[in-house]
Amino acid sequence: MTLPLSKKEEKFTYGDYLSWPDEERWELIEGVPYDMTPAPSRFHQEILMEMARQFANYLRNKACKVYVAPFDVRLLKGDEKDEEIETVVQPDLVVVCDPAKLDEKGCRGTPDLVMEITSPATARKDQREKFLLYEKAGVKEYWIVNPTDKIVTVFILNENRKYGRPEIYSDEDSIGVGLFSGDLVIDLKAAFPSK
Repeated sequence: MTLPLSKKEEKFTYGDYLSWPDEERWELIEGVPYDMTPAPSRFHQEILMEMARQFANYLRNKACKVYVAPFDVRLLKGDEKDEEIETVVQPDLVVVCDPAKLDEKGCRGTPDLVMEITSPATARKDQREKFLLYEKAGVKEYWIVNPTDKIVTVFILNENRKYGRPEIYSDEDSIGVGLFSGDLVIDLKAAFPSK
């Protein structure tokens, strides 16, 4: 597909996104397309699968649901129609607790928890653009997982709708998920594979 990525003034929408080839993975952040290639590493996938397993086991038979990429999250500015939405992302893992936000296309609205597993190609976007995007959208918990350093940085949205000082965890720690008042504890030792 040929996209005019050099034209910063050109904006794309979810309607455009839906017309792009299925074999290509893209995200849109405020109308700007980001290529999602190359495919994630094996270690990225192992971390994601273990984290998802721990979330899924806890959420079995509960209202909240966990999803892993590729899973479209359409973030809204207001009440725009789907084809007008300018931001669609595919976080590595999302938790959605409001079933009204779920449809056959994914999530329409703000998820409750988002996890991004960084790679050299995505670290800047995950730590800057997506940090600001998720904060603005009102994501209650944003987890940034660094597989190389085996570090998880957790941001919690405060009463001012800003992320406060992060909590930082290593592969020797466990994380009590704030969204569930700490009832769900993620074992990071199990999540980070030994190479």
